[in-house]
Amino acid sequence: MSSVTDTLTGTIIAAHGRHYLADANGEKLQCVTRGKKTNVAVGDIVHLQKTSENQAVIERIADRTTLLYRSDQYKSKLLAANITRLFIVVATEPGFADDLVSRSLVAAEAAGIEAHIILNKVDVEALLPRARERAGLYGSLGYPVHELSATAKPEHAVETLTPLLDGQSSIFIGQSGMGKSSLINLLVPDADIAVREISEALDTGKHTTTFTRLYWLLGGASIIDSPGFQEFGLYHLSEGMLERAFVEFKPYLGGCKYYNCRHLQEPQCAVLEAVAAGKIARYRHELYGQLLHESAQTLY
Repeated sequence: MSSVTDTLTGTIIAAHGRHYLADANGEKLQCVTRGKKTNVAVGDIVHLQKTSENQAVIERIADRTTLLYRSDQYKSKLLAANITRLFIVVATEPGFADDLVSRSLVAAEAAGIEAHIILNKVDVEALLPRARERAGLYGSLGYPVHELSATAKPEHAVETLTPLLDGQSSIFIGQSGMGKSSLINLLVPDADIAVREISEALDTGKHTTTFTRLYWLLGGASIIDSPGFQEFGLYHLSEGMLERAFVEFKPYLGGCKYYNCRHLQEPQCAVLEAVAAGKIARYRHELYGQLLHESAQTLY
């Protein structure tokens, strides 16, 4: 029988406040950090010190390959670590927010994570043309768009997504109502059971949708399901990170008259000329300006 002072390596599979659940070779451990640190994300590889049969303290976080997070004026919120693919779930109904989709794409670019769009509920034929047109704007930027219906054609949905998830560490994000939970339940048949177990371990009661959690797939791949959210602040991104995170700006960077051009109102700006010529969507450039403004407002 092993001692409770064992040092283990595990993966954080759920987080709620400052309470974490780690999976150490199939053993589930309730974890806390030392002191008041809250810099742990789902997907983190952590070194643990067991304190009892099912509890441990996080001693150290291993180096991350990627980190996805959002931030407002006052603080940042870690979404997931060590992920390779981000899937943004949108739908024909209810309507999705382009602002949220674009912000998610910018966050993915800045973090070095490959982004995909899932257009769900394509069986709602009356609303499909408009939704397809809007999703196509991101397709034209080079982001793959996958059309499916989790409820009307579940087998097709699984066939479409399984090869995209294979060998990857993925995260699904989206506004409430887009059908993200339906997709997770298709891809992870025991997801509802896992949610109950995690809720009990984290003592979250009935608030089962308010925590981020990781599910293992066959072959070692994983899916992280994050709670639905209505905003995606990116106050932490610097000017340089922002201009590079808009993929359609890349051909024009370095083509401006002034080396420190902010691409807002400067003369002979290659980015502004591309906007005027219709080569960059005006709403995307307006978002860039908004994000620049936000990045100057941080108080931490």
